[in-house]
Amino acid sequence: MSVNSAENATIEPRYATASVKEWVGLAVLALPTLLLGLDITILYLALPALAEALQPSSTQALWIMDIYGFMIAGFLVTMGALGDRIGRRKLLMIGAFFFALASIVAAYAPNAELLIIARALLGIAGATLMPSTLALISNLFQDARQRAFAIGIWATMFALGMALGPVVGGVLLELYWWGSAFLVAVPIIFVLLCAAPIFLPEYKNPSRANPDISSVFLSLLAILPIIYAFKELSRFGLSFSLIGYFGLGIIGLWLFIQQQSRLSSPMLDLQLFSNKTFNVALLVLLTGLVGVAGMMLIVTQYLQLIAGYSPVVAGLWMGPPALMMVLAGLVAPLLVRRFTPATVLAAALLLASFGCGLVAIADPAKLQVGLVVSGFSLIYFGLGALAALGTDLVVSSAPLEQAGSASAMSEMAQELGVALGVALLGSLALFVYQFTVLEQVGASSTGVDMSVVQEGLWAVEAAADTLENDVQQAARFAFNQGMQVVAILSGVVFLTLAFLTHTTLRQVGAKVSNQLCDQA
Repeated sequence: MSVNSAENATIEPRYATASVKEWVGLAVLALPTLLLGLDITILYLALPALAEALQPSSTQALWIMDIYGFMIAGFLVTMGALGDRIGRRKLLMIGAFFFALASIVAAYAPNAELLIIARALLGIAGATLMPSTLALISNLFQDARQRAFAIGIWATMFALGMALGPVVGGVLLELYWWGSAFLVAVPIIFVLLCAAPIFLPEYKNPSRANPDISSVFLSLLAILPIIYAFKELSRFGLSFSLIGYFGLGIIGLWLFIQQQSRLSSPMLDLQLFSNKTFNVALLVLLTGLVGVAGMMLIVTQYLQLIAGYSPVVAGLWMGPPALMMVLAGLVAPLLVRRFTPATVLAAALLLASFGCGLVAIADPAKLQVGLVVSGFSLIYFGLGALAALGTDLVVSSAPLEQAGSASAMSEMAQELGVALGVALLGSLALFVYQFTVLEQVGASSTGVDMSVVQEGLWAVEAAADTLENDVQQAARFAFNQGMQVVAILSGVVFLTLAFLTHTTLRQVGAKVSNQLCDQA
């Protein structure tokens, strides 16, 4: 059942439960969701082979990796509004077609410049997929229990795609060339385009005007500089140019808000932010992803730099956390039938906080991969519940005709949360590393190139043949210190979010839970 305003105590009439056709429609929507998750992780394994074939400069290599995410983040709001206007199924099919086309161009790109363009087009096309799939779920499943479970499956398929990325990428690169990593999308999208007209309903809001061109430009001006600044902050630290990008993004955001408040049919209805449930759920999604992304960055580095695993083996070690995320995405909506969503979500965030504690107590003098992966598995369990229940709270708190915009905001919060997590917590880990390694090595060693040592553990490992073993051990110890600080801070973040969720959304959760019990 859909709750147009979760703060309104009025209970809407019971909706009919979904039929087999709706569940098959969910399977169809799972295809692009799986594909986007796969696309995030599969390219990391292909990058070395890609770099060897195309010989990109260091700047071009960064853009090959980053421009996809920039374009997705920049166009999410625009595509959410466009789907509400022209039809969510139509936008999904158009976006999927161009995603397949851009994938083929990327696979056979003869140089780095064309690959960057193809990756940018992939990002724009990808921005049509996530809000469209999520908004269509709200059309397929109007019963509250079934919608929550369907969104749980949606989040689970995304996690499954991320988990399969390293495995699929490793097999493809073993048998074929780097371009095969992009061609995975083509058969998946072929099935989607054939099945979507049969199993997916069309929904559009005829009263919504076409997105205002100036609003599209201002939304890009608000989002892209901020995302870019946070990503660069994680690599190069704070600088005047990055402050300028932050400032430009803030100005763009202010202009975008002013423009939306003046339009009779805005691209993003600011009335959405008058709903407490929408605001709190959005904040929890964003902040929760900050902690998860920061821990994901540190743990993946730990597996490769401290444990010494290859990317494929490190990817396999990430399998248990991904399975925990899948489990949480399926179980959390079922638990909502007996407990309030706020209670389930708060409990999952407490488990994530405990997982951070396990990572924090890992002994720097010992290789404790099992302990670190176990802790990260609990963090991913919290992420699975957060993605399923947090997303459902955001989408269900908006009117049905604005589900596309609400879905886009949910995705935007998660994209921004990942960028913030990598930038802020990655920079914090590097700061702790540099301070610790300087204290350990700087005063006691002579003839050591400290500029290399202070770049990070990856630079130390790359120059291992020229550095003394004591320096390498000190660098590993310093990395572990940074990991512990990030784990402690992330644990505090999850603990705070658990308290905020339980106290702020408790009443909303009780109303939804009572509705579910009445329907049962």
